[in-house]
Amino acid sequence: MTNEASTDLWVWELIKEAGIDKSMSPQGSSIKELSEALKTASKSRTGNVGRPEYIGVVQDFVVVIENKKDTANHIKRNEREVIADDTASIRNFAVNGALFYGKHIAKETNYKKIIAIGVSGNEKHHDISPVFIDERGNYKELPNLETFISFNQTNIQEYYIKEILEEDTDKEKELKYILEDAKELHEDLRNYGAIQDKDKPLIVSGILLALREIEYGGFSIEFLTGDTNTTDGQKIFNAIENNLKRSNVSPTVKKDKLMSQFSIIKNSVQINEYNRTLGKTPLKYYTEFLYNRVYTNIVYSKSSEDILGRFYGEFMSYSGGDGQTLGIVLTPRHITDLFCELLEVSPEDKVFDPACGTGGFLVASMHHMLNQTDSDDQETRNNIKKNQIHGIEMQSYMFTISTTNMILRGDGKSNIENADFLRQNPAELQLKGCNVGMLNPPYSQGSSKDPAQYEMAFTEHLLDSLVEGGRAAVIIPQGSVTGKTKAEKELKRSILKKHTLEGVITLNQDTFYKVGTEPCIAIFKVGIPHHKNKICKFINFLDDGYKVSKHIGLIETPQAKDKKQYLLDVWFNRIEAENAFCVETTIEPDDEWLHSFYYFNEEIPSDDSFEKTMADYLTFEIDMVLHGREYLFNNNESKNELVDIEENEKSNQETGEFFD
Repeated sequence: MTNEASTDLWVWELIKEAGIDKSMSPQGSSIKELSEALKTASKSRTGNVGRPEYIGVVQDFVVVIENKKDTANHIKRNEREVIADDTASIRNFAVNGALFYGKHIAKETNYKKIIAIGVSGNEKHHDISPVFIDERGNYKELPNLETFISFNQTNIQEYYIKEILEEDTDKEKELKYILEDAKELHEDLRNYGAIQDKDKPLIVSGILLALREIEYGGFSIEFLTGDTNTTDGQKIFNAIENNLKRSNVSPTVKKDKLMSQFSIIKNSVQINEYNRTLGKTPLKYYTEFLYNRVYTNIVYSKSSEDILGRFYGEFMSYSGGDGQTLGIVLTPRHITDLFCELLEVSPEDKVFDPACGTGGFLVASMHHMLNQTDSDDQETRNNIKKNQIHGIEMQSYMFTISTTNMILRGDGKSNIENADFLRQNPAELQLKGCNVGMLNPPYSQGSSKDPAQYEMAFTEHLLDSLVEGGRAAVIIPQGSVTGKTKAEKELKRSILKKHTLEGVITLNQDTFYKVGTEPCIAIFKVGIPHHKNKICKFINFLDDGYKVSKHIGLIETPQAKDKKQYLLDVWFNRIEAENAFCVETTIEPDDEWLHSFYYFNEEIPSDDSFEKTMADYLTFEIDMVLHGREYLFNNNESKNELVDIEENEKSNQETGEFFD
């Protein structure tokens, strides 16, 4: 097979992976208008037939692809740094050829939106450059991609809005509205109720549960009259209790814990008193606000977005947040979704999160499971909601929020417990039969005096609590996998004696915006000791397609879906990646389990690069000699050789004992 044919096949695999293979054709088109246009689209400009590698229509976009086997033939620019349009460049360079076809189609057809894509190289070393062309032939170069996932039926319109029009999608606008609502409600809770920050989510959660009783006739906003005998808070409290009974929350002690947390609604005097400014009690005002602006978004949402978690995070951001003091760092939605994909969560799985916070991982897992079941298979869907989602949360108010979150999502039983996970017996937790674990543990709580609070201690406890053969992913600070302390090193060693490390993914340092934690995801196979020859993956996913936006926080850029698809392709061995992205290697317990530790540059330098490096070095050496510092270039190898050998022998003895 020629290299050119090999590139063609690889590009076709990218097309199939994106799910647009039914829309694309090689060397021509069955669509009459495109076929007619291609009859005069020769890249030699002879007026003969043009044959792009692949062409097709997705929604109302024409997608045309040109590829070359060598990245040296990717793009040619003229002296003004504009994509060259001379015949030789069009024939010999991928982007130039794709742009030529795109402009020709814009001129000869009625299509108004054309995406021309130049591809060069192979699955390991490549460039993929899209260019947008409008009906007038004007074009806009777009950022390079790794896949074609942005151009499928589901994503292409969003890509167009965000990348080409540079506007917000409906989803982003909805998120902005959520954050604006949270900010407004935060201020109202403070101004009209003097409510403490950690209690604000409890009031929001309780009111949302009470609103569920409207459809059963047990509650109405009109019931909130400011009566001093049976206060608005008492009425809401009663509606909450009825809804928990209706949701079959059990055991009784769990329901009692929830009601104890919600008692703030009836016991806070100021929010139950008539407010002259509002013309009603603050509670009635909050209830109207939540019903009109929030309730339907949560109850009828088909998204995995943790809206209650968003509210909690927004409330805490104004307070300096007791959450951070307690090590609580809420997991962003794109990470909870990524966990589900990395662990391949299916409707047959039982998911366990032992530090579930507001329930983000549980919401995402349930969403992914339900998306894989038929909408009319109510037995399976009900079983997922009632029996396959499990969590533990130690903080009482967070437990209340996460339980409410799951009830609002239709999880009638809500298998979340208010307990200290580290005090639970893993053998007893195993009896739940959970085979998928997800964890974002409290951060920076461990110390030499209390090593049980280290993130790796939480990780080990989770792994020990799952059934053999299960899968688990944890998001923890990078320092946890480097093993900074003696106790953390021992925890890593202990984990590998019982479980298998599959790999570690280094994440965007802004993943937890404003928190200052540089996180990574560690993924394990449960109950199978790590074999010394096991090949692990260490991935550099710092550039994940998310960036910080002022006043909003971390937002998704148009490249995010593409970058995630590339990550998943590499993780599941669908493609091979450069070492700069993924290193595959065996490990030692005392290694720093990060891409940066194992990375080596496999790229062979060009002649020009080598000559420049040598010239720079010689210039440096001459300069040092002229300044009397020739001692810098003495050979110290023999002096250090014996020490290095002794250290290596000692290290080999230790690691040999472990793996034996």
